[in-house]
Order: sequence, then structure tokens, then C-alpha cells
Amino acid sequence: MFVYDHHLRVRYAETDQMSYVYYGNYAMYYDIARTEALRSLGISYKELEDNGVMLPVLENYSKYIKPAKYDDVLLIKVILKELPGIKIRFEYELYREENILINKGFSTLVFVDMETGRPMKAPESVIERFMQNFNVEASEEENNL
Repeated sequence: MFVYDHHLRVRYAETDQMSYVYYGNYAMYYDIARTEALRSLGISYKELEDNGVMLPVLENYSKYIKPAKYDDVLLIKVILKELPGIKIRFEYELYREENILINKGFSTLVFVDMETGRPMKAPESVIERFMQNFNVEASEEENNL
């Protein structure tokens, strides 16, 4: 298992009239935390694309438990329970201060060959980076982000 912690402050523009985070923004929060989790492993979307690999989202699920509000500092846990194959599944847990769970979800992404547009196995370099970091908990502070 690989776990990455990312902190994010809710901005005013991300809230609705009720001062709650608009539900559609949770997918963006997942994307931000997932991107930073990959970056902590030395993997970037740019590097993948430069090597002919796309990683589009195949499915995205979100369960809303409690609302997040303007100026809340959220802890987003990105959890990877299995090494990537053709697909990679990221799970998310979002917490407000005082360790209050407010949202859970997951995203499944698929590795795609940019030349053929067909699904492909994850590049060996990506699998190796995950293998080196499995059973490791990381955070942006530890990675000086």
C-alpha cells in the first residue's frame, strides 16, 4: 500500500451559496492530490505524455459525508492498495480539522498508448517507482512541496 497526504485550503470561489464546497470541486481536489502523490514518486503526467502514454480517468466516485466550508484546511489522503497494471485505482479520504472524515472516493485511470489510442500495461518505470515506495506513507512536507 502507498499513502500520500496532501493539504489544501478551501478557497472562496470553490463554495456555493450555502458556503459549502460545491460538489463538483471534489473531483478537482482528487486530481490535485493524485497529481502531487505521483509527483512525490518522481512521476509526472508530462513525463508520461512525453513518452507516449496518457492516463485518462475511466471512472470517478465520490461519497459526501459532511460538508467542507470556505477556509477549511483539508487533509486529502491518496491511497493506492495495488500496483498498477493496465488500470490504476486511487482511493481518497478527505478530512477537516480535528480528523473529521468528510468525503471518500476513488478514481480509476487507464494507461493508454497515445499513438494507437489503445489501453496498455503501465510502463515498467512507473511500476518500479511504486514498488520502491509501497508500504510508505508520504506527505508534501516530507517532499518539500
